[in-house]
Amino acid sequence: MKPNSQIVQINDLTFREYISEEQLQKRIKELASEIDISLQGKETIFLGILNGCFVFMADLVRYCNSDQEIRFIKLASYEGKESSGKILMSGTLGEELGDRHIVLVEDIIDSGLTMVWIINKLHELKVASITIVTLLFKPSALKHEITIDHIGFEIPDDFVVGYGMDYMGKGRNLRSIYTLLKVQN
Repeated sequence: MKPNSQIVQINDLTFREYISEEQLQKRIKELASEIDISLQGKETIFLGILNGCFVFMADLVRYCNSDQEIRFIKLASYEGKESSGKILMSGTLGEELGDRHIVLVEDIIDSGLTMVWIINKLHELKVASITIVTLLFKPSALKHEITIDHIGFEIPDDFVVGYGMDYMGKGRNLRSIYTLLKVQN
């Protein structure tokens, strides 16, 4: 796997570049500006959902001008290329989040299951507000009603890797986002 190639092989699958590093950085700067405007003057906690968001969140918070705390929670719902339909959490959400403005940072929202689950948990803690930011959104895959405040890119319901997202643990280091090449029969 060459991290800056147009085509990459990860395990048994082949992917082509879909969103370039330059496109990503330009849009993330725009998202940071939008967030700064919408949360101006609010004391915020950026809560990243691991594993996939770590690269996106690192760039996003560096582009934001606001002062914020940064936390992570590990949630998993994928097995290989498919969602399991179940949420597994590692770590805890503490009472210190109560009365705080939370910026939920996600790499990709497809069905919305993870977002609904974490939103419900945050409401139980009585947070002041929740702002949802996602790098990628698959509107055709959405199965749960959620409001996404800031979207980097809307994409089709295709499997993607790179820029923090993986296939079977690999590909997170790619600087661009890649989409699965369809096999021709």
